[in-house]
Amino acid sequence: MIHHLRAAGVSLVLDSRGAGVPAVVHWGRDLGALDLADLETLADAVVPAIAPSSIDVPLRLTLLPALGDGWTGRPGVALTDGRVPVRHRGTAREDDVLVVETAVGDAAVTTRLELTAQGVLLASHTIRNEGDSAIAVTAADVVLPVPDRAREVLDFSGRWAGERRPQRSRPGHGAWLRETRHGRGGHDDPFLMVAGTAGFDFGSGEVWSTHVAWSGDTRQWFERSDLAPAVLGAGERFTATTLAPGESYASPTVVATWSDAGLDGLSDRLHPWVRSWSTIARPRPLTLNTWEAVYFDHSLSRLEPLVERASEVGVERFVLDDGWFLGRTDDRRGLGDWTVDPERWPVGLGPLAARVNAAGMEFGLWVEPEMVSLDSDLARRHPDWLLTAPDSVTWRWQHVLDLSLPEVEQHLFDRFDALLDEYPIAYLKWDHNRDLLVEASRPQVLGLYRLLDRLRAAHPGVEIESCASGGGRIDLEILRRVDRVWTSDTNDPLVRQAIQRWTGIVVPPEYLGSHVGDARAHTTGRVAGLGFRLATALFGHAGIESDLTRVSPEDLEAVRRWAEVYREHRALLHAGRVVRADAADTATLVHAVVAPDRAHALVSYAVVGETDAALPAPLRLPGLDPTRRYRISVVDLGTGPGMLQDAPPPWYAAGEVTLPGAVLADIGLPMPLLQPGNAVVLRADAV
Repeated sequence: MIHHLRAAGVSLVLDSRGAGVPAVVHWGRDLGALDLADLETLADAVVPAIAPSSIDVPLRLTLLPALGDGWTGRPGVALTDGRVPVRHRGTAREDDVLVVETAVGDAAVTTRLELTAQGVLLASHTIRNEGDSAIAVTAADVVLPVPDRAREVLDFSGRWAGERRPQRSRPGHGAWLRETRHGRGGHDDPFLMVAGTAGFDFGSGEVWSTHVAWSGDTRQWFERSDLAPAVLGAGERFTATTLAPGESYASPTVVATWSDAGLDGLSDRLHPWVRSWSTIARPRPLTLNTWEAVYFDHSLSRLEPLVERASEVGVERFVLDDGWFLGRTDDRRGLGDWTVDPERWPVGLGPLAARVNAAGMEFGLWVEPEMVSLDSDLARRHPDWLLTAPDSVTWRWQHVLDLSLPEVEQHLFDRFDALLDEYPIAYLKWDHNRDLLVEASRPQVLGLYRLLDRLRAAHPGVEIESCASGGGRIDLEILRRVDRVWTSDTNDPLVRQAIQRWTGIVVPPEYLGSHVGDARAHTTGRVAGLGFRLATALFGHAGIESDLTRVSPEDLEAVRRWAEVYREHRALLHAGRVVRADAADTATLVHAVVAPDRAHALVSYAVVGETDAALPAPLRLPGLDPTRRYRISVVDLGTGPGMLQDAPPPWYAAGEVTLPGAVLADIGLPMPLLQPGNAVVLRADAV
């Protein structure tokens, strides 16, 4: 039988005829309503020639490519004994889901392929040992074909406070392989691997991509060879998993996406798909986090003025960061002792929480449940609970608790269950500040998922943020268990512009925590104007990370005005279509969020470096309806951008202009001459 899945302009064709492992005939553009005869003709017609000095049958890419088939590239599912017989047991279809059963010796492999309503392909394997002796699995990856025209590759690297840095290449023959070994995604997480046609960009080109929905070690690769089709491969990174008789291994889901409209086309599929199962159920509250305001300087008297100022400017959630628990006066002690410190909080956190609630804000709390300091009561009582030996290398002076131990999971659940029962905590900022530095991270990841699932079930009203020393653990599996991610530990808007731009290809903006920090950035030391900080933080789940008690009255009023703008437009910002304009000048970044009906849009125009001309090219507004007319106006964020010009463009001086969407997209508008490190936010309203 040949199966054809179709959704949202995407086709997947799988040839499951015969006793061999089914082969992927096509994944990409919708092929239309082909009947069975057409599908059979297609499958037969694309069988390749037999090259000299190669295997004596045509090589086809199956769901489980292996050496026994003549596949000399990286394998899909691999067992220690590659000589075992392989037999297709059958393929079942229910709506847009295919379930393929394959026998590989004594192993039963179930491959699940689902094409969602948004055109996102979800692929995974489950391997069961049906024999009488142990089986070692060395790979359980998804391998998908991409056409020869997809020659350019985009993936990501980065570092702390500089996550999601794009890198592009044009690999030759061989494998371009990215692996992570952090026990979490890591700041250099490849995140998304994209293969595309030459010069693909945000708004143009045909692209195929993979993302591993997994919060531990992963691998992704692009591979070309002389004798086989080009492929994208992805899965969990591990060296070997031994399955005893009756045991199973379930691979992470690989999220694969095709678009003929560039990188924004990937977002057009991924964002609606994420929103179809998102745990977010209400508008994203404007958040203030205390870390860069007070660090470890905790007391009711120190924080009460900050609570008052936060309330005055319109903050809706107040989060107490690190330093509230037993002995935690710096980052070298206290982790694991999740009881309120009696010296700084002699009657507990109740008075602070009550003050926050009385001011009309929710109360949130920073925690780091997976970690422990050697200088803690917990580590002294239970050194056997550490994932690595007490004398092993530390990271930020801390160790990791072994979440695979049932007693550790139960202890953490009990401690945080009690904490959430005792205080009116509406939100946990759940941090993870170090790599695991162990070879086998899977038990730790599964323990984390169990703990999060249990706490959410016990406290369904509590929201959770995934933080990992910034953006070190952002993936589409952790997203099923949290309501926010901390995109990066840097609040420097110059760095944040790029981090949010690239992370936002996969993750919708309502998840991306983005805060207004102090003028001098904590991580870079760079000074940025308030207008640039406000404009950058607006396009995400907005918040503040600054000591508002030390802000001038003028700046405080600007923050209050910005908070009004955020509340006014967050329904659009967190439900609209994200569009990023391609610009010849890399010093300008254009980012827009367009309402589903295209009646409204917010557009950010940022200058992040020295422009390549004294008069930069006009801003072409992306995503608007070309047949409608739009009034373009400047959004007042309470403070203006820095400019160096004798006079602004006349339309800008007038405050607004009305033009057809086609004109705005093709010709655009001249912009004021912004100094580097400044931004303007525009509003588009159909008239």
